[in-house]
Amino acid sequence: MPRTEWRLAGDWLKNCNCAFGCPCDFNARPTHGDCDAVIGMRIARGHFGDISLDGLAFAAVFRFPGALHEGNGAVQPIIDARADASQRDALLAILSGQHSDEGTLFHIFSVIVSRMLEPVFAPIAFTFDLDGRSARLAVPGILTTETSPIRNPVTGAPHRIQVLMPDGFEHRRAEIASARIESTGGLPFRVAEGHSSLARVEQTQAGIAA
Repeated sequence: MPRTEWRLAGDWLKNCNCAFGCPCDFNARPTHGDCDAVIGMRIARGHFGDISLDGLAFAAVFRFPGALHEGNGAVQPIIDARADASQRDALLAILSGQHSDEGTLFHIFSVIVSRMLEPVFAPIAFTFDLDGRSARLAVPGILTTETSPIRNPVTGAPHRIQVLMPDGFEHRRAEIASARIESTGGLPFRVAEGHSSLARVEQTQAGIAA
């Protein structure tokens, strides 16, 4: 199948049910044996072929029964309600991994996910403060996830830590924080306190550019 050139640059969020410091980044197994997670992106600049994706957002809710590399995951994509029909198709095409090189982020998703729920087209509220380790992504009736700084257990002061991944396929540098998730859509779960990665990324069909 002919592939379309694409690029997405913007704010990236990954929240999951693991302890701080996502084990996936260290090739380790999930903290609790399974993985409940949310990804989201607010696109500052983006395109799929000649279709502009500037200013749109998307998210996806995931559930895996074990480690991600073992597969059998389920996903529900969520696409910004502001996207027109061509933009919706473009974002779903990117998320499908069919227009990405082998071993890149969305291609990997396509390999490890065995069940894809019908996409949701809904308003996405997305706030993001990288330096403040603070973010919020909300989809009415479907999803609310919030990121806040990790707190020192003795003093309560905000704790700052970063993960640097020179060969990372999701991001190169991320702020690590604390996550809360309320997923009430097709893949319901609740995370009272889990891991959050916040990053600014630039993804292409050939992999991460920044």
